[in-house]
Amino acid sequence: MKKNIIPFRSLIYSIIVFGISGFKQPEEQQEKANTPNVILILMDDMGYGDLECYGGFPYHTPSINKLANEGMRFTNFYVSQAVCSASRSSFLTGCYPNRIGLNGALSPNAEIALNPEEETIAELLKANGYKTGMVGKWHLGQKLPYLPLNHGFDEYFGLPFSHDYWPVNYDGKPLDTTTGRGKWPVLKLIEGNERTRSITTLEDAAQLTTMYTERAVSFIKKNKNNPFFLYLAHNMPHVPLAVSGKFKNKSGAGLFGDVMEEIDWSVGEIMKTLEANGLTKNTIVIFTSDNGPWLTYGDHAGNTGGFREGKGSAWEGGVRVPFIISWPGQIKPGSVCNNMAASLDLLPTLVTICKAKMPVKKIDGVNIISLLKQEKNANPRDEMVYYYDRNNLKCIRKGQWKLTFPCVSQTYKKATAIGYNGWPGKYASDSVRLALYDLRTDPGETLDVKEYHPEIVQQLMTIADRYRKELGDDLTKQTGSEIRPAARVPR
Repeated sequence: MKKNIIPFRSLIYSIIVFGISGFKQPEEQQEKANTPNVILILMDDMGYGDLECYGGFPYHTPSINKLANEGMRFTNFYVSQAVCSASRSSFLTGCYPNRIGLNGALSPNAEIALNPEEETIAELLKANGYKTGMVGKWHLGQKLPYLPLNHGFDEYFGLPFSHDYWPVNYDGKPLDTTTGRGKWPVLKLIEGNERTRSITTLEDAAQLTTMYTERAVSFIKKNKNNPFFLYLAHNMPHVPLAVSGKFKNKSGAGLFGDVMEEIDWSVGEIMKTLEANGLTKNTIVIFTSDNGPWLTYGDHAGNTGGFREGKGSAWEGGVRVPFIISWPGQIKPGSVCNNMAASLDLLPTLVTICKAKMPVKKIDGVNIISLLKQEKNANPRDEMVYYYDRNNLKCIRKGQWKLTFPCVSQTYKKATAIGYNGWPGKYASDSVRLALYDLRTDPGETLDVKEYHPEIVQQLMTIADRYRKELGDDLTKQTGSEIRPAARVPR
């Protein structure tokens, strides 16, 4: 009898255990759906027209094309400023950079940094149980306590700033370390908070994309059983361009094409890793850029897709960038969004999706989930202000209209402004007048129509005054009433 009793009891036990686990499964699935993984892939100086799915050619970006086909591609996505540090601060904090005291590109000698009192996406998701990792270019403070581990990231591997801040000339040869650009310190990778391997040659720089990709893949594998946030910030295609041996001279489109095809390979490796670990359906993948192309580098620069000017300006070529987001089962495959959205909007959107808490202090981003869901008549962002230099309000957009204010702007239109083969041209400037552009019919900003729409000009002027009062404006000598200080970095 005992021989029959034991199997029977085991059977009953198995049924009970299976039943309990069966009841738990939907709950666990729901919990996963409420905490999707997030991967933000940020390129450096990649222009609106640099991807094949945005018109880039003659090189190929099949992995990024696939990402766009599986998700949503935005056509009116903006960064907050067309320069590295200022732009990156907005992706992470949801704030205009001047609200939090940042501007420009922070050099190794910069006396300011992202204030640790500002809450980043990483901090907010970490507080909700996420594992957080960053790989790549930081550029928001090069010293402790202003590195990524002090801004919510559990781990970090990368460079503290752009890889052109090094004592190396445009041809890859060492510079005299006593003068000019030669005074920049030796460029070193950081692991956690510690300086490690030196990057001293173009051959060293050529390994960055591969190293970053391998580290990102490792992070995903290590955290496959936890919700995670991965911020992968490639140094390319910012100059100096450098590509590994496996892609050198392979695109048939010069060094820039080689670099873009290696970037595409990197995206492919990330997607393969998600698939191999069963994470594809529960992971949001975002691919975008920090600003438009640095056109002064000529054939080593990217493509604005026909928009005016590029990096370093408030024209569309500087601030309008590609933006692709994939979230299987939630975002319709192959969809296109023509509504306005911005880097400022990532934080409130992701925090809401991941059921985390919003920042305590005021931010400028808006939740764009309604755009991702393609809700009828959704239009969460209808206006955007374009600041540049230290704190000059240069333009404002509302709907299809963009108003430019009198100022001086960097321009690439003069013959000497464009360089060749890795060497930059000479900076040039241009006077900008008060002008109104209809971006629906004139996305290249060539036709001033203010005389035909004085009521639109007045409306935009009134809105601009509201921003000036809140964020300030050096052009009109106004100090903002709601700005916060950056961190001060001691010498």
